[in-house]
Amino acid sequence: MASIPTNTRIYTIERFILDRQADFPDATGALTSLLYDMAVAGKLISSHTTRAGLADILGSAGQENVQGEEQQKLDVYAHRTIYQLNDHTGRLAVMGSEEEEDIVPIPEKYSAGKYVLLFDPLDGSSNIEYNVSVGTIFSIFRRKSKSGPGTLDDCLQSGRDLVAAGYIVYGSSTMLVYSTGDGVHGFTLDPSIGEFLLSHPDIKLPDNPKYYSVNQGYHRRWSEGVQRYTSWLQGEDGGEYALSQRYIGSMIADVHRNLLGGGVFYYPADKKSPKGKLRLLYEAIPMSFLIEQAGGYASNGTGSLMDVVPTELHQRTPLYIGNRDLVEKAEEFIAKYDS
Repeated sequence: MASIPTNTRIYTIERFILDRQADFPDATGALTSLLYDMAVAGKLISSHTTRAGLADILGSAGQENVQGEEQQKLDVYAHRTIYQLNDHTGRLAVMGSEEEEDIVPIPEKYSAGKYVLLFDPLDGSSNIEYNVSVGTIFSIFRRKSKSGPGTLDDCLQSGRDLVAAGYIVYGSSTMLVYSTGDGVHGFTLDPSIGEFLLSHPDIKLPDNPKYYSVNQGYHRRWSEGVQRYTSWLQGEDGGEYALSQRYIGSMIADVHRNLLGGGVFYYPADKKSPKGKLRLLYEAIPMSFLIEQAGGYASNGTGSLMDVVPTELHQRTPLYIGNRDLVEKAEEFIAKYDS
């Protein structure tokens, strides 16, 4: 495995990805190029999010997505950008987007490749008008079908099958975080040169967590186990942490903060959403992969999310993600009080 140089001040994401190409001899450069294309997508989307108050890109696009959520103009732009960067390269067999009801096929005039790309174009987009951090989440799998156009079955894979996953958070700075199974690495976009530079090599969750992140406005909808778990995080019911609550409302921003500062994010099932609210393929699985690579753990409340095999493209799930001991404690409370 290629090592990360510690004596180099400027280490671009392109160089970083190329240096690791030797770790994936069967990829023949396709995975390298696919990852870099996602970095390019991040630059393009970032250029729009940072001008959101100056350009006609705020507000509703006038239609709903498959989730029944009102699409924002930036949702549409982000989806189109990622699609157009990847539909013709010959690296992908099929794509899937949170904004599309069905799988997104590769046009017949282009050759089909060996990889599958799933993405949430703009997580938390309803917050963009308030200058709150939003982000892009992506997952890369190897196709399961042998040849021809990619299929739905190619997309319905568990986190254990992931080749790579990452996210791009657009906030006070734009940061790309990704993993190919050899740790988690973060790159910050330098707008003066238009390039992502290595800023956070080999990210690990801190041993001493600081935060818990949840929408406590839904407290009455939660089960007894989740309510008691929340009290435990606050230092009650024998809790040893007394964590501070931090909740942004963009899942990607909350998990990103906790990845760097330590803590737990959770979006439980509740009386209104008994199957959970977050999307398994587009949000939960890729973020679970990254957190696990950083030494953490992700659960649906009863077991590892990385072991869940999706049965639907837009399947929903409860999510508890962050420091392992905090997430395992959630499982304990749920098993004790909600079984």
